[in-house]
Amino acid sequence: MREREETGQLWRKEKKMLPKPGVFHFLWEICSGAVDEGSTVRTFGRLTNYDARISEAALSVHHNSNDYRLQVLTSLVEPFEARIGTEYMALGEMESTTGNVPVIQARLLIDADGVDLPLLEHAIQEQRKYFQQRDRSALETKRTDRRDV
Repeated sequence: MREREETGQLWRKEKKMLPKPGVFHFLWEICSGAVDEGSTVRTFGRLTNYDARISEAALSVHHNSNDYRLQVLTSLVEPFEARIGTEYMALGEMESTTGNVPVIQARLLIDADGVDLPLLEHAIQEQRKYFQQRDRSALETKRTDRRDV
């Protein structure tokens, strides 16, 4: 029994050390400043620029008649075989540079060619709706439970 408790304590310590999985945010949301610095995010866009000397890349996307561009720091994913014009998915932490320009420090950058991006966008929207409904239901349940007491 004691061994199991010690293992549980070790697991909890290790669990705290794991990075967060990241929440999907669209490039236009990130570029508009809707995502807080330090947040762990997942996003996707077309690789439009890569400079190996300074470990920086740029993802871009066209949405609602606007072009959005996000700088991606690639030092944690080097060596990185960049293919300009290819769709990529990024997972990492949000940072901001001087002038409050959002930047993502990527810890994962993968080729997303072959992924149906409009379908992925739709799935993300549906997931958000589900989470909002679930949270609303949980809040209503708590209110009902308080009235019953």
